[in-house]
Amino acid sequence: MASSNRVALVTGANKGIGFAITRDLCQKFSGDVVLTARNQALGQAAVQQLQAEGLSPRFHQLDVDDLQSIRAIRDFLLKEYGGLAVLVNNAGIVLTNYCSSQQGTDPTHVHIQAEAAMKTNFFGTRAICTELLPLIKPQGRVVNVSSMLSLRALKNCSSELQQKFRSDTITEEELVGLMNKFVEDTKKGVHEKEGWPNSAYGVSKIGVTVLSRIHARKLSEQRKGDKILLNACCPGWVRTDMAGPKAPKSPEEGAETPVYLALLPPNAEGPHGQFVREKQVEQW
Repeated sequence: MASSNRVALVTGANKGIGFAITRDLCQKFSGDVVLTARNQALGQAAVQQLQAEGLSPRFHQLDVDDLQSIRAIRDFLLKEYGGLAVLVNNAGIVLTNYCSSQQGTDPTHVHIQAEAAMKTNFFGTRAICTELLPLIKPQGRVVNVSSMLSLRALKNCSSELQQKFRSDTITEEELVGLMNKFVEDTKKGVHEKEGWPNSAYGVSKIGVTVLSRIHARKLSEQRKGDKILLNACCPGWVRTDMAGPKAPKSPEEGAETPVYLALLPPNAEGPHGQFVREKQVEQW
């Protein structure tokens, strides 16, 4: 077992916001920080960059689309640390913000966007949570990086879908069914008629935000005394490969809210099950 028994893990951490979150945690978290990346060479290069700054993250390969890879990191965390203190689910993709933007309404393109965004952003995050939430130690912190585009996409859903996504009793199975239905509706070219917005990325992030609400509710019911806090957050529009050079925020500024949530003090009562932006709870 590692010398430190506390560990924080960041997914998709070799560049952008994930890299900035990892750097911040290396400076502020009392314990080990594990930088993960899908590509081993890029992940190790990121670790070397932080080591050159005098920081000492550990590296572990992790592809959130690959269950075998997720289970390998689960086993590593159990063996080395006996659990996990902080989990930051940052890994995600964006193709274009609006699934029919430059390509008109080509249904094939819309469907490709929806399938790819959903696979990584929603189902990848869900798979990580399924395997790693049971490892979260008492007073642990879980941060799922979502986006304000989830709120915008929610407001562009039909009132029936909005009601479902805002429900305090929606189950994980129901949410999975809705996410699959969106992908299926794009395949059939009927997603707008069925009340969905035109943003594949936005809908995938609705999934992340609602999943966070569900998991927080489950933690409150099943592990009430453990004082685990789990939230979704928006880092803001950040200058990354994903969001482009015109974004107003630096990656370091984008890391502020996720790191704030990751380091909520042990006696904090909240936020929990919330959607947080600029360290403030947003109405979902």
